[in-house]
Amino acid sequence: MPTITVEGTGAFEVPAGKRLVNALAHECGTDQLHACGGVARCTTCRVEFVAGEPARMTQAEKDVLAAKGVTTPGVRLSCQIACDADMTVRLISRFEGSGRKDCGHRCGDAIEPPPQWG
Repeated sequence: MPTITVEGTGAFEVPAGKRLVNALAHECGTDQLHACGGVARCTTCRVEFVAGEPARMTQAEKDVLAAKGVTTPGVRLSCQIACDADMTVRLISRFEGSGRKDCGHRCGDAIEPPPQWG
């Protein structure tokens, strides 16, 4: 089982292959935003990788980050990442202080849209 370390929160074992956005909410107990429901449309599920950033990226993630002007190295969409290895992340898009009514719709178990690896 991979370990997800959330800066300032702790380290958590998560099921291999679980979407990072769901692991952050369920196993790690964080208030990570995901307003579009995890379908790579809004960038509210952004995290910053401190260590263990996955090498590959879905085309949907590349496209939405480019469209939203997100160019900071290590900033990725947690809805487009499967927990396949140990990772350390910094939460940069949280419910607390967002002014939103909730974190967002529950994200499905599979990466959406179906991944095309860019």
